Amino acid sequence: MCSDVAIKVSGLSKSYQIYSRPEDRLAQFIIPKIRGALSLPPKNYFHEFCALDDVSFEVRRGEAFGIVGRNGSGKSTLLQLICGTLNPTAGVIQTNGRVAALLELGSGFNPEFTGRENVYLNATVLGLKNSEINARFSEIEKFADIGEFIDQPVKTYSSGMFVRLAFAVIAHVDADILVVDEALSVGDAIFTQKCMRFIRKFRERGTLLFVSHDTGAVQNICDKALWLSQGSIQAAGSSKEVCEHYLRYTLQEIQGASIVLNEIENISNEAEANNLDSVVDYGSQVEVRNNILESGGWKTGAAELIDISMNSLDNPDASIFEGGEHVQLTINAKANDPINNPILGFLFKDRLGQDLFGENTLPYTEIKPVSIDAGVCFRAVFRFQLPMLPNGEYAIMASVADGDLYNNIQHHWLHRALVVRVSSSLVRWGLVGIPFQKVSLELVNE
Repeated sequence: MCSDVAIKVSGLSKSYQIYSRPEDRLAQFIIPKIRGALSLPPKNYFHEFCALDDVSFEVRRGEAFGIVGRNGSGKSTLLQLICGTLNPTAGVIQTNGRVAALLELGSGFNPEFTGRENVYLNATVLGLKNSEINARFSEIEKFADIGEFIDQPVKTYSSGMFVRLAFAVIAHVDADILVVDEALSVGDAIFTQKCMRFIRKFRERGTLLFVSHDTGAVQNICDKALWLSQGSIQAAGSSKEVCEHYLRYTLQEIQGASIVLNEIENISNEAEANNLDSVVDYGSQVEVRNNILESGGWKTGAAELIDISMNSLDNPDASIFEGGEHVQLTINAKANDPINNPILGFLFKDRLGQDLFGENTLPYTEIKPVSIDAGVCFRAVFRFQLPMLPNGEYAIMASVADGDLYNNIQHHWLHRALVVRVSSSLVRWGLVGIPFQKVSLELVNE
């Protein structure tokens, strides 16, 4: 394996023998041997379940690699094989460096031991000497922040306390490869943010394997990703592309066979945006370009998006926007079939696919219900103040659906209906900027 490859998985498969009755397990242990001694053809008393089937991929050093998929798709099995807690049925796994893993909740902990004892147990398994654990224990205890419960049996812990202690350990063992499997979803917001700060810092020196149902987190953290379904790789590539494929698949599963989401080929992925005067000169230049014909997405054919545009309300003739001014976003659509409860909406996303802001027409139609006949065109208008944005590329996702907030069918979904490029921005902090009226520094005599 090349020195710049952290994880290499080749032809990996994992199968289990599933028995319908307990006595079949005993029969499988005894009868095949008897049949073999009598030169009779073999007979199995189990059926085989393939959790993983011929999975191959590489993760390079310093890369953040995401894995997405439904429950039961083989994600956790794959991670356990990589970490060495399971043996493969076929294939080869190679890792380069020390691996620290946060797998299913409580794995590696003895419920009868105290938190302190489990820290020493877990860190020893991960390769630390007793003297090294002693030197790091105070930092581990501080990171976990579970107070006096550190000296209580972990069987008394809540799920949040479990994950706090487990993550605190793997954060202090100097791992080269960090494996995190969905466990952060049980933590509170403060601790999750602490873990995310650690993960981003860890990325500067190590390799991350990250499993989550949160595709926004996968796109935010990971460079590349793969999508597992029924033990096989369905898609692999950039985290953004894989998550978009997975999103369409999950929506198709929700809709069922009666509605078919036909994928729209993604030909291009570009963007554009503008300038602002305030006490702080942000100097943004924002260009916006219609990308509806080249956007990736999917459609059912029952309704379609015709056009989407954004115009300045403060200066209707302006061709370049300035962050902070009032704008109008207009979405035009057409119903090919009758639409009982039409929904038009948009999401403004950054280059990682994170949702910055968005809205849909449900607040209006809940007060004034509207139905659309086949062949009728309709329009949604959204007026808002355009935020200032850091340099980079952005996209506006647009969709037309039928239903309500909790039960709807997305008939036409475009990932990049408008593309936005921001340049010359002096926005320094956060995902968006705001026009400050005053920034000052004053001396105050007490």
